[in-house]
Amino acid sequence: MPLDLAIIIVTWNVKTLALQTLASLAADLASSGLTSHIVLVDNDSHDGTPQAVRDAYPQVQVIETGENLGFGRGNNVGLRALGFGTDTPAESLPRAVYLLNPDTITQPGATRALYEGLFSDSDIGLVGAHLLNEDGSFQHGAFAFPGLRQLWAEFFPTPGRLLEGRFNGRYPRVWYAGAALFEVDFSLGATMMLRREVIKQTGGFDETFFMYAEEVDWGWRIHKAGWRTVCVPTAKVVHLVGQSTGQIKPRSIVNLWESRLSLFCKHYPRWKEWLARRMIRIGIRRKQRALDRDAALSQADRAAMHDAYERVLQMAKTGVPC
Repeated sequence: MPLDLAIIIVTWNVKTLALQTLASLAADLASSGLTSHIVLVDNDSHDGTPQAVRDAYPQVQVIETGENLGFGRGNNVGLRALGFGTDTPAESLPRAVYLLNPDTITQPGATRALYEGLFSDSDIGLVGAHLLNEDGSFQHGAFAFPGLRQLWAEFFPTPGRLLEGRFNGRYPRVWYAGAALFEVDFSLGATMMLRREVIKQTGGFDETFFMYAEEVDWGWRIHKAGWRTVCVPTAKVVHLVGQSTGQIKPRSIVNLWESRLSLFCKHYPRWKEWLARRMIRIGIRRKQRALDRDAALSQADRAAMHDAYERVLQMAKTGVPC
């Protein structure tokens, strides 16, 4: 019989966090009643992550890539290891695959709630959890597909009520407080559980995205393929935001905007993509001026950030491949 669930975790220099993630996940799986298998894909960590995981959790399949493939490509390595993208018959594949960040702490019952939510309706293809900050406070975990209004909110003065509302692609917090599933455009990549049929139909992550926006792109393709994405508010997972990407902030800024520009090129009509690039150029120049006024930054940090913003400006001017 095929597994109920396979879990893929991609790591890069987050040994302590990954062990914490596995501890909470293993405890939740033990009481879930699900048959499961965990695959950890390590993107060339230099902090001993692979061996630490093997020592603490010998049942986990550890794959070392030998290079930093990024989030999407790393997850695709895990999918191929499970048999996706091969000649493996569909009925032999896990019924569902759960993509879980290594900076998460699973709360009791979350994994089972996600699994039941995924199979609660035949047209639901992807589910995401109700995310919480480390202190238990609310964290947005699902969003509307990005439009020009979200770009405006990113760069220009916007009232707080609009920042927290549909203008900025957010869903009402009261929806998360209930027990009913609610439909969203896409789920944050920290927790994505998908049917095997969705993976086979849509082909996994687009590997042209190194980091950021890859879950938005896949969510958009899943939506276009006719599947629904929903949030399961009773499935609660703590997400320690930015623990991995925060290691390299200037490079992260370049990666973020390169991915967003690629996303706009791929999914926007030409006029909208041109307008988005124009808004980004204006907005990044505003950020550069704010950077010059930030007395807390060292000269070296300010120079590194300026270089990153200049790269973003150039990409926004010329466009990026899609």
